[in-house]
Amino acid sequence: MNPLHAATDGGKVPPVAQRRILRPGYTVIHPNRDKPVCKLTRVLVALILLLSVALMLTVTIGGWTKLQGMKPINFIWCAIYVVMAIYGLRWARGLLPIAAALAVLLIAIAAIAGFGVGGTSWFDRGHYGYGHAGSLFGGTGLSADAIGTLTLLLIPLEAVLVIAAIVGFAQGWNIELEVPDEEARRRGYSDRGWSTRLNVSR
Repeated sequence: MNPLHAATDGGKVPPVAQRRILRPGYTVIHPNRDKPVCKLTRVLVALILLLSVALMLTVTIGGWTKLQGMKPINFIWCAIYVVMAIYGLRWARGLLPIAAALAVLLIAIAAIAGFGVGGTSWFDRGHYGYGHAGSLFGGTGLSADAIGTLTLLLIPLEAVLVIAAIVGFAQGWNIELEVPDEEARRRGYSDRGWSTRLNVSR
């Protein structure tokens, strides 16, 4: 009996890591990652994610005393965006749909807060009778109009993120190709960087 297929005591077959056997003298490359448009999309997605973080942190810190219940969520959201930006620069294509979904949700939240759907908008809080927001670090924070403007800026920014994430996902960053070592070096791969046995996650 093949030991790889031997059942455990519970009757289950233990998981076996999938491996790809490369032909001698060949290297695995990702051809789509060499395209300028794919490189531009990757950088654009990461840049928009980081700009979104900057806007959210500015609103959160500058309007600290006027935010209601969203403070921990804002920091968690920013942390997620930073992680996705880092992994996006490392060609993590699987995170792009998640980034697009979060961007759509953030558009809805920004629209509700900015336009005051079903309540008071930030711009309404700039009128006489409303107190000025206080900063997280003490002292005077941003004005209500400034917070409202920054909040509304998130809407077009996240819309661009949705489009860029969808385009990036369709570009096939994960497509692999086996080529001779000489061609890999010609394409800019200085070293094979892969063993003849390559772990592959499916």
